[in-house]
Parts: sequence; C-alpha cells; structure tokens
Amino acid sequence: MSEQQLIQQCLKKDNKAQTELYNLFASRMMPVCQRYAKTYCDAEDIMQDGFVKVFRYLADFQFNGSFEGWIRRIMITTALNFYKRKRIYQNETELNYQAEAVVSEQQVYSSMVQDEILSLVKKLPAGYRTVFSLNSIEGYTHKEISEILHISINTSKSQLNRARQSLQKQLFYINQYADQAKCLRSA
Repeated sequence: MSEQQLIQQCLKKDNKAQTELYNLFASRMMPVCQRYAKTYCDAEDIMQDGFVKVFRYLADFQFNGSFEGWIRRIMITTALNFYKRKRIYQNETELNYQAEAVVSEQQVYSSMVQDEILSLVKKLPAGYRTVFSLNSIEGYTHKEISEILHISINTSKSQLNRARQSLQKQLFYINQYADQAKCLRSA
C-alpha cells in the first residue's frame, strides 16, 4: 500500500491503516520527541499527543512536500506546547561561560555516537536545548525559530551560540576526564 493510499484509508477511520501508519512513523518520531523532552516518559506522552493530532488533522495534509516532514513538524509543535501547557517551559538562568579550551564541533561530533550527543543536549537549559535542536538537528533558520518560539531572531542566535559554548565546555571536561582515566590505567 502506498503512503497516499494509507493516508486515504486512515481518513476513512480504518483502524488497521491507522495502526500501520503509527508503526511506520513511530520509530522515526520518537528521537524527535526525545530531543525536546526532559524525560523518556515525557517523550512518550509527546509522541502520543502528536499522533492524536496527526490523525485529527490528517485531512489537512495537502500532499505537497514530505508527509514525514509534516508529521515531524506536528511532533515538534506538540513538544513545545507540552511544556507550555504544564508550565514547565520557563526561562532558565544563563550559564556563565568561561573559555578554557575550544574543541572543534565537527571533530567531537564525528567521534561521538548519537546517544552521547543527545544526553549532552538534554543537560542544556530548556531555551538552549530547544533552539539548538531546532537549528542544528532539525535545520530550521533563526527566522523560523523566532516565529515558532515567539522570540527575536537575535535571541535565537544568542541561545544557539550559548548552547554551543555550553556543549563545548561539557565536551572539554569529558575529554579531560577520559585523558586522566587513560593515564591512571597506564600507570
């Protein structure tokens, strides 16, 4: 069954087709939800709410562009609204950045696995984490981020810069700890 046929069957409230659509996209959307969630349980709730919206607004999909991209956008919006609704999404205090060592982003990212990066990103304050995920992972521009989050473009740029600085600082300490551990093992 093609994607378009599957969507048509879902619009007819066919439970089997709805289950098939969910199974087809759930594994791709869970990592998206996890990038914005504070906990795994929150990510599951966000994904569940997101799929409810997918089925509720499925008739609005115009078959212009990627269906997966349309679902991804719903999941991101659902994640952002999830914390607004629960009043968890708050301004967090800024980190004090102290330049100690600069590690190339590409150099570090290429040597780390996705789960390690995700765990570091999850440690960022909510504002930094959200802007970093939208820009660096999802590929949104600062203008798009400013519209989604209702912040200025300069705030988006500043949050992204601070997120990167914070990640570099975390990576510096991880690398320093790993080097110390190697020295202790070889001694």
